[in-house]
Amino acid sequence: MVHHHHHHHGETQGADAHHGAFALGVGLNLAFVLAEAWFGLSHGSLALVADAGHNLSDVLSLLLAWGAAWLAARPPTPRHSYGYRRATILASLLSAMLLLVALGAITLEAVQRLRHPVAVAGNVVIWVALAGVVINTATAILFLRGRKEDLNIRAAFLHMAADAAVSAGVVIAGVMMIHTDWLWLDPLLSLVIVGVVFYSTWDLLKESVAMAMDAVPAHIDPQAVADYLRGLPEVEDLHDLHVWAMSTTETALTVHLTVCCCPDSDAFLHRVAHELEDRFGIRHSTIQVEQGDPGGCRLAVPGSL
Repeated sequence: MVHHHHHHHGETQGADAHHGAFALGVGLNLAFVLAEAWFGLSHGSLALVADAGHNLSDVLSLLLAWGAAWLAARPPTPRHSYGYRRATILASLLSAMLLLVALGAITLEAVQRLRHPVAVAGNVVIWVALAGVVINTATAILFLRGRKEDLNIRAAFLHMAADAAVSAGVVIAGVMMIHTDWLWLDPLLSLVIVGVVFYSTWDLLKESVAMAMDAVPAHIDPQAVADYLRGLPEVEDLHDLHVWAMSTTETALTVHLTVCCCPDSDAFLHRVAHELEDRFGIRHSTIQVEQGDPGGCRLAVPGSL
């Protein structure tokens, strides 16, 4: 019986690469929240004060994602043998929930304004919203490159992109309302933006819940993994195959391989581990090699793999 553990801790570098983006994003957005609240209070605009509160929740979401990225980079401990990588999954799940709550609040306000139209409170609101477009877009761009590989980064990106879209809607609707008096345009455009952002947020929520429940990550086909392992010349069969997300960027695998002749070197195991990483992006694999099947796994899915 041979065990092999293959570890590739590439996530720490990825998390460190975004620390600067988080710091800049939090700083820019916190400064904007303070400025927006000041303009709202000094010009008597309840809309600006309310939006400042919404943007403050996004600053908290950025801090949450930043804290999770920092925790993911901490080394394992005897009590937390995998480290704190799962914090990124929990952060993306909470961020998705916060974003849905924010979208719900915007929807309620939009419906109220459709029933009781409210005029935009002058050019000050438009200029402040325009500043929001610039700051939120700049912050979203900071997380643009990593959003496809890291669910935690995608959550931060969606928060900033949603705020930029809402602020752009305020600017466009405000300018048109000044010239047309179409007071219904602002809430209607807000509802359209909410619908678009909700579509992306729902996918984020589903994937975050799946990862939190130890599902196989969406980008990995578990049947393809099993077929690859069974197709190895040395392998007769396999059991106890489990694939799950350790974090939003790192996947783990454990498997028992029944071989026709037990290898007397680690060459076979190293080759399999590296091919699992190259083919499927599985960076943390634990492989047990044995001759003969001592029994099936009680967690195995009947009739699959």
